[in-house]
Order: sequence, then structure tokens, then C-alpha cells
Amino acid sequence: MHNSLRFAIAALVFPSTALANDGVAAVGIGGIVFGKTDAIAMKKEVLTISHDLVSVDYEFLNESANDVEETIVFPLPPYTAAKQMSEAYYGQPDGFSIRVDGKPVAFQSRLVARSPKGKDVTAQLRKLGLSNKEIAYTPSFARKSGKVAAFTEQQARQMIELGLLDKDSWDPSWEVEVNYVWTQKFPPNRIVRVHHDYQPFVAAGPGESAMNEEFEKKYCADQAYVDAYWRIVERKEGGFDVANVAYILTTGNTWKRGIEDFTLNIVKRKPDELVSLCFPGKAQKVDALTYRFHLSNFHPSKDLDVAFGNVADNESADGVMPRLPQETLSTTTTAHP
Repeated sequence: MHNSLRFAIAALVFPSTALANDGVAAVGIGGIVFGKTDAIAMKKEVLTISHDLVSVDYEFLNESANDVEETIVFPLPPYTAAKQMSEAYYGQPDGFSIRVDGKPVAFQSRLVARSPKGKDVTAQLRKLGLSNKEIAYTPSFARKSGKVAAFTEQQARQMIELGLLDKDSWDPSWEVEVNYVWTQKFPPNRIVRVHHDYQPFVAAGPGESAMNEEFEKKYCADQAYVDAYWRIVERKEGGFDVANVAYILTTGNTWKRGIEDFTLNIVKRKPDELVSLCFPGKAQKVDALTYRFHLSNFHPSKDLDVAFGNVADNESADGVMPRLPQETLSTTTTAHP
């Protein structure tokens, strides 16, 4: 069943945000390649998504008789390197960390730049003198942000010749893929608890503010969501903007039997926010802030997209999300067959 969580309205021109699920992988010359384990079971996953914070808790169990060591990858959905509306958390999640059984674990960041045709152009960009930071956070935005050096004319000319830079705007055409990688040992017959807790990163430009058939299909927006949208637009209260939180769920299938016990918490920021998503089952209202989905023996067939709809206001015109008191939140829910 599809679900639309109806909240009603609140804030800003907000870009997309993107997140992901842990998966078993092998790191080779060609990059991250996901495999599958027949030894390690994901007994439980609790995923909590809001604008401000993403929190993920896992419980894994090695059901074999021996120690198992796996390469674990937390992949982020790819995002465009072109100029963005917002500088907030651009490129990688702010404060990303991993804790295993309560203790911090070291990890590596693997970055890949891909051309519009999907070709890995990371080496070409590095050969032109771009650092990982400059690849991940476009220098075309540097004149405003000052976070990285602007392209030199020689770099720009070479990238234009390679089809990696727009000759008029100097906006990059490549997409960026970021993966966090670490090695994890799983002792036999013992639960291993993994925790991530971080602020989402800005993924792909302005939110999807237009209401159309494509939006309704992607987010399973029900009639109540659509009606609320048009009421806002007709009142001309400053425009309507949508933040998309994308989360890679399908990597959960790399674990033995998928995700045995899965909980998804959707948390909103204020009473009039609109939220819609496609997800099986029916959401349960936990409190004024939270709606919860719970599934057993979950084998995700698609990744998760959550649309948070808000009225744009002057306070958030720079695209940076204002901090709002969560105790003011409330919501209703509707399930679709």
C-alpha cells in the first residue's frame, strides 16, 4: 500500500537531501561492488528521518560458527556537482560517524565523479588539479562561498573540451557518488549493534515545488495533499517548496533474509508541514511528531523518497533550514491501497 502523511505547511526554498542503508560490498579497482552474505543476518533496523537529523540503528547476527569479516559500505545517492541553491551540508553528510557497540569506528570516504553518460571521470578531474573537495563541492560556486578555489581558465578550457563543463555558465556536468567504507568483524552467535547519526546533506538543487502527475506518482501524493497544495498556492503565501529525502533501502537485501525487523519513523518539524511517501503498510501515529511504519521480513524492492512540503518564507530564502521546536508538531495519515 502507498501512504501519504498529511501535515500542513511551514518553511523555505529547500533542496533535496539524500541518505542510504548499510550493505555488504567489495572495494575493487572498479569501485564499490555489492555482494551478498549467507552468514550475517540483519535482525533489526530502526530508521528515523526528519529534515534535521537522520538516525539509523542496526542489529546484526553472525549465524555461522566462525568469525566473519566483511567490507561494509554506506552509499549515498549520486548528486549533481552543478551550482546549488543552498550551501548547507553540501557534498557529504555533516558530522557523519559510525559507532559499533557504542564505540566509534574509523571509516574511509570513497568519491567518484561520473559524466552524464556514466563514465568514471574522477582520474581526469584529478589530473586537471582538482582535489576531492573541489570535485564534491563545485568551484563554480566558490565566488560566493569561498569554500574552494574557483576554476582557473586553463582548467575550465580543458573541462569544456572534455564535455565536463558548460562553456557559458562554467557549471560542471558530472555527478558525484560518495561511499563510506569500513571493515567489520562479526563474532559467531553475537549481536553487533551499529549506529549512524548525522545531518542530511544537500543533494540536487531546488526542491520539487510543482504539483503534477509525475510528483503525485513518485511520492504517492493523495487528494488531501494535492488539495492542501493548491490552497497554499491560491492564497499566494510565498510559494510552495519541497525537500526530498532519498534513502537507499535496497542494499538491505545484501544481508541474509533481508531486514527481519524494520521500523521507519517519519518526524516532521511543525504542525502545518506536508509529507508524502510511497511505502508498504499503514503508518501508526506515535505522538504529535512521529508516524511509524513497521514491517517484518522486509525485502525492499525500491528505495525510499520522502517529500516534505513547505511554504517558502523570507527567513529561509538562503536555503538553510531554520531550527524549529519539534514539540509543536502534529500529523494525520491516510493509507492508499
